[in-house]
Amino acid sequence: MSKEDISTVGLGRNRIEALTDGIFATVMTVLVLSLSVPVISTVNLPSELAVDLESLLPNIVSYVISFIVIGVYWVGHHAVFHFVKRTNRPLIWLNILFLLCVGIIPFSTALIGKYPFQQITTTIYGANLIAAGLSLYALLWYSNSNNRLVDKQHDRQLVNLARRRILVGPLVYLVAIILSFIDTRISLIIYAITPIYYILPGKIDLHWSR
Repeated sequence: MSKEDISTVGLGRNRIEALTDGIFATVMTVLVLSLSVPVISTVNLPSELAVDLESLLPNIVSYVISFIVIGVYWVGHHAVFHFVKRTNRPLIWLNILFLLCVGIIPFSTALIGKYPFQQITTTIYGANLIAAGLSLYALLWYSNSNNRLVDKQHDRQLVNLARRRILVGPLVYLVAIILSFIDTRISLIIYAITPIYYILPGKIDLHWSR
């Protein structure tokens, strides 16, 4: 059995991607559970309902931001596995670590939605996103290191662009955590606008188009 054959023994790439897609679908569904419909038992329904809906606004905002963030991570994972041609046990467990970090996002989202201006919840949310970003970076680094699980002919410039793009998120979220000790509102704004960087076309997208 050749070295390449040994690398593909066990869980194949298709099954890893299928598991990942299933986890992402579940997490994006569970995320909405942080939103609950207000229950009003008094006769003054319109005014109290308006107040309760207003109090629910932080949860709605955090849900929208996290849903987009999870979408960004799903696209990032898809891009990383574009390079992967073979699998091995370390890659499988690095992928599971990434899914673990993604799976915690509904909890940190519910936390920051309920206590949006608390420094500790802002830090927990940022730390969760940093962990997910770094674990995604680890997947890209491990699979491409010494062409371990990729084709030797693949474009190194494209991989380097992907590495730098992935690391932007964790670095920005780290700044947001530091700034939360000054004003948590600044951190919340950073969490809200950072996904825009990944949604808008960047150098890597231009490289793809060429």
